[in-house]
Amino acid sequence: MVATTSSTGEGWSSRTAFILAAVGAAVGLGNIWRFPTLAGESGGGAFVIVYIACVFLLGLPLVLSEIFIGRVGQTDAIGSIRRVAAQSQASPGWSVFGAVGALAAFLIVAFYSVVAGWVLYYVGVMGSDLAQAIMAGDPFRGALAGESREQIQQRLGDMFANPGLLLAVHFLFMGLTLYIVARGVSSGIEKAATYLMPVFFVLLVGLVIYGAIEGDIGDAAAFLFTPDWSKLTPEVMNSALGQALFSLSLGVAGLITYGSYIKEGSALGPTAAIIAIADTCVALLAGLMIFPIVFAVGLDPAAGPTLVFQTLPFAFQTMPGGALFGLLFFLLILVAAVTSSISLLEVPTAYGIGERGWSRPKSALIFGGGAFLIGIACLLGYNVWSDVRPLGFWDLFADTDILDTVDGFTGKVMLPV
Repeated sequence: MVATTSSTGEGWSSRTAFILAAVGAAVGLGNIWRFPTLAGESGGGAFVIVYIACVFLLGLPLVLSEIFIGRVGQTDAIGSIRRVAAQSQASPGWSVFGAVGALAAFLIVAFYSVVAGWVLYYVGVMGSDLAQAIMAGDPFRGALAGESREQIQQRLGDMFANPGLLLAVHFLFMGLTLYIVARGVSSGIEKAATYLMPVFFVLLVGLVIYGAIEGDIGDAAAFLFTPDWSKLTPEVMNSALGQALFSLSLGVAGLITYGSYIKEGSALGPTAAIIAIADTCVALLAGLMIFPIVFAVGLDPAAGPTLVFQTLPFAFQTMPGGALFGLLFFLLILVAAVTSSISLLEVPTAYGIGERGWSRPKSALIFGGGAFLIGIACLLGYNVWSDVRPLGFWDLFADTDILDTVDGFTGKVMLPV
């Protein structure tokens, strides 16, 4: 399955390598963080059923289409769409959709790195806490011993108020992403996926087992899989559709780009199905990992975005082994963030190689550096520039900070295109 005709001269060493990289691209914060949050806010079972239907009725055909375009085009997203259009005797103007996808990927990785930096910070917090527990001779105690619930929750606010800290973790995460992409498909992206995805699945299954033993798996399963059709509103259906497309990494041309490294003639149907099934399983397992812990300590499953950074750290404090499993939980999210950010940065990087003729390191540095600078503006929106509303003249974004504006603009305006 090695691609030898891609404009980058690179390709996957095997079908398995492509599947691992593609699943890594799809599996990210959208599965581990956003899916449980939306399920909690939308009533659980009814949302989950609509989500699964959207994945396989709408998402799977789109996954197959994006991979097919990349395989036929054998170049970056813009060039691939242009080539497919030419072969179909259609207007080359269709390539504008590749440009929109590449721009969206560039903007998303900018704020994605900021959010992943938060995760990196919490890995440090939990790692330090576990080290203290080990030194105290009690490695299986709860997390963050001695801190009140208010102190645990205040950590997030203190982090937001510290631009130097936010900049440091953003720099580290973007630097890692840029380094992997700059090394190329086989030496960078494929190697990272080959090592990280098995680690990801081991951590995920281990945390699900932990939640089943120490948490309330019965209430969690009932919440996730028992539909309450009275809560199935148009808004919930729209959220389920959006989450299905978001979690499969559709619309940002990542699968087109990864597909361009596949040798022509390779069977795509089974591969696309594996990606959709794996992505859905991860989302459901994430729910079965998080909600047993939430229900066991009597917390609110509809806690929203604070679920990961405020609610769960407190939950790990009350549970046996919380110091260890709290660290493993944030490591899991970090791994998912890395594999997704790689695919996002690869999209504009491939454009620079295919359309501009730049070397891979140069293209990765230009787009990674540009995304890093945009990310700085996003993180300053939580402190120094907290009053800035970039699109305040637009009702849709009238009261959103810089990061939420970039997030909302890509998600609500660019990706639907």
